[in-house]
Amino acid sequence: MPNLLIAIVIFLSYAGLSAYFWRTQSTGKTDPASRGVIGHALLAPLSLHGYLLSSDMFANGGFDFALLNALSLIIWLTLCVYWVARFFYPLGALLTLVLPVAALAAVLPSVFPSEHLLTHTHTLAFTAHISAAMLAYSLFTIAVFHAVLISQVEKRLHQHTLPRVLRNLPPLLSMERLLFQIIAIGFVLLTLTLASGVFFSEQIFGKAAQFNHKVLFGILAWLVFATLLWGHVRYGWRGRIAVRWTVSGFAFLLIAYLGSKFVLEILLRR
Repeated sequence: MPNLLIAIVIFLSYAGLSAYFWRTQSTGKTDPASRGVIGHALLAPLSLHGYLLSSDMFANGGFDFALLNALSLIIWLTLCVYWVARFFYPLGALLTLVLPVAALAAVLPSVFPSEHLLTHTHTLAFTAHISAAMLAYSLFTIAVFHAVLISQVEKRLHQHTLPRVLRNLPPLLSMERLLFQIIAIGFVLLTLTLASGVFFSEQIFGKAAQFNHKVLFGILAWLVFATLLWGHVRYGWRGRIAVRWTVSGFAFLLIAYLGSKFVLEILLRR
């Protein structure tokens, strides 16, 4: 089956599931639905999406890490985390918001293919480095998404105007607890990513470590998240403070990785 056809099937599946969960918002049964048969059915397009990613990224004997492939992988990992976490947290309403993004992320690499092939990929160090990096990006994507939602819910509660899509979200304290758990795990993975990139650069990239903009903004992101976790433990930082620090750290990560890929691949056509 051609990859574009698979991508269209995934797009329609995610879109259909998103519409279903959206309809359950009005009845308040989004969470039971996410843990029921329909929630389990999400595993089918998730598996297809994973297959499509592996087919696109490990083609031609190398590792194709184009911008849209990277975005698709991050969103796929984010959705995988939500699919598992729904057993422990009431995340049905969040699936409603993430699934439309996943639908677009799945189909865009096939509609707008852009090869960015790396040939030095068949090493354990490279695989471990990329895996840690992508998991970290995915977790911080979830974290900033939660932070923005927390900010919006707090704002709307004060204004007494809470949209339907926000009414069935988990309680704020539960969302904040999950936020810091996600940030803590993402911080560990980001630490491993930066450390492996510096100390094993020759094994991973075939050249000595260089201090460039990626490293600089990666370190800045690490410092931001380290400060946030320290402030949370030491001073009980939460609420708007946590939101601002989370968004700031994520912005540095975007500049460090996705920002450079956007400039090179989209603007400079490299």
